[in-house]
Amino acid sequence: MAGIHITDIEAAINWWRERSPSPDGVTACAEVRALAEVYALMVYYHEPLCDEATMPPKAKVAWLGWYDSTPDAPCIAICSTSQGDETCKGCGRSFDEVQHWPAFTPGEKRLVWRRITMEATAWRFNRYAERAREAQAASQDDRHDERPGQLAEGRPDGRPEGRPEEGPQVRPAQPPVGTPAAS
Repeated sequence: MAGIHITDIEAAINWWRERSPSPDGVTACAEVRALAEVYALMVYYHEPLCDEATMPPKAKVAWLGWYDSTPDAPCIAICSTSQGDETCKGCGRSFDEVQHWPAFTPGEKRLVWRRITMEATAWRFNRYAERAREAQAASQDDRHDERPGQLAEGRPDGRPEGRPEEGPQVRPAQPPVGTPAAS
C-alpha cells in the first residue's frame, strides 16, 4: 500500500486555499472540502497515512493537483549509486528507489521524499542545497511554462520557505467579514 502522509494532505489543503480562497471567509472550494474530509478522518482515527488506492476520487484528484506542483525527483545530478553506493549521497534514495523511480506511484514518491527530507543527511539538504534549489527552480520554470498561472512552491516537500521541520500546518479559516475574530 502506498500511503499519503497527513502532512501532504495538509500541504495540499493549503495549496488549494491559496489558489481558490474563500469568497466569504466560510465557504471552501470543492478541492479543500474533499481533502478536509480525508484529513478529518485521519486525525480522528490517529492515522498518519491515507491509502492512495482507496482515497475518495475527488480528494485524490485534488491531491494530485497539488502533487503536480511539486518536483518529481530529488536528484541533484550527483548519483553515488552509479559508483556502487547502496544509498545515494546526493539525494538520499536507495539504489532500488533510483532504479524504479519512474514506475513509482505519486504516493510512493512522496513517501520517499518525506523520508529523505526527515533524514536530511543527503547532500541535497546540506552541501549542495543551493544546487537542489537551482534545479527545482528550473524544473518549476519548465512546469510554469506548461501550465500558465500556476505558482511555484518554495521547497521540494511543498512547504513554503522558512517553515518549521514539523511540516505544513493547516491554517485556520479567516473569520467572515463583519464578525469579531476569536481571541
